[in-house]
Amino acid sequence: MGSQRSDVMLLGRKVTPQGLRPAHPPQRKPSARKPPEVQPVKIGVVREIKVHENRVALTPAGAERLVSAGNEVWVETQAGVGSLLSDELYVKAGAKIAPSAADVWKQCDLILKVKEPLKQEWQHIRKGQTLFTYFHLAADLELTKAMMASGAHCFAYETLEVGRTLPLLTPMSEVAGRMAIQAGAQWLERSRGGSGILLGGVPGVDRAHVLVLGGGVVGTNAARMACGLGADVTMMDVNLDRLRYLDEVMPKNCRLLYSTPMAIRDMLPWADLVVGAVLIPGAVAPKLIRREDLKLMKQGSVIVDVAIDQGGCIETAKPTSHAEPTYVIDGVIHYCVANMPGAVPRTSTFALNNATLPYAVELAKLGAARAMRENAALRSAANVIGGALTCKGVAESFKLAYTDPIEAAGKLG
Repeated sequence: MGSQRSDVMLLGRKVTPQGLRPAHPPQRKPSARKPPEVQPVKIGVVREIKVHENRVALTPAGAERLVSAGNEVWVETQAGVGSLLSDELYVKAGAKIAPSAADVWKQCDLILKVKEPLKQEWQHIRKGQTLFTYFHLAADLELTKAMMASGAHCFAYETLEVGRTLPLLTPMSEVAGRMAIQAGAQWLERSRGGSGILLGGVPGVDRAHVLVLGGGVVGTNAARMACGLGADVTMMDVNLDRLRYLDEVMPKNCRLLYSTPMAIRDMLPWADLVVGAVLIPGAVAPKLIRREDLKLMKQGSVIVDVAIDQGGCIETAKPTSHAEPTYVIDGVIHYCVANMPGAVPRTSTFALNNATLPYAVELAKLGAARAMRENAALRSAANVIGGALTCKGVAESFKLAYTDPIEAAGKLG
């Protein structure tokens, strides 16, 4: 037999072995409290003011994605005109147009830029504001101290790391590497003061000799372009595994050498064009060619120092602009434009936005503190957080105190 039920009804209440309880428990009324509304993050895009910098940090497609994620996007009027992106395109994407840069800086919590803030922009940066751009702090102590004093949260494209790669530096490195050969070829022309040699030569006449220092993204793209134009190319690097890889994939007119100071000096008398393409993430570039080495080079030869953003890998290099791109020391033309991709903004803007947008979306979603805790890539991009220097490379370059990003995040709450 089955067990006998021991609960009975008594005056509308059910009697159980545990005691009396209502037969039909009263239903709880739903709480009248509403979940707190998530305030949209105000994201600002300002027009770049560096000389001949025509890139913009966000395309209309990028603005549309940020708006669809619940954010509010403000774009300074004419910010995209250098990349042939009109205000109307941004409005159609759901963005709002601000009449001035000051308005964008004032009302937005997250600022997207391409290049580092210039001095005239520092006054607009406020405590707790987040900036996402190229900073290259290791080459600029004054800028580093200004960002620390501002109390802002500075996330740098160039130090964001994923699996030992730099995905936000890669697209501009590809552009700059290819442009280095274009620029070098132009300044080798006699009308510009160069030696008058054609990179690829012609049948019966020697071709130009191109020396590329560094086998990373910049160097590889520079060497490919030079090889494609028919030049005699030598690449130098200190990473043997990288050299083995390049040996398999580079064209036959590219030879590979292990880099030492002596080996570089041996190559300088041979070179018509030298491309500096060395990078130590977040740190100042090492000086591979000294002032006294220039006397080894041919008169009218050209140096293109792509590493100038990080201080340059040529001792005599100093930043120049697209308006005045070169200067001459000891008969050697120096091309050291710090924003080379700005000359081809249509290509550069879209290439940059393709890479940065997913991280901008995440940074807006999480905020600075959570981004550092929960997203390893954005944590590696944190350079200055609330006055603390959180990039080891920059701290070591200037011998300043370093704060771990997680520790800095904890202080933000």
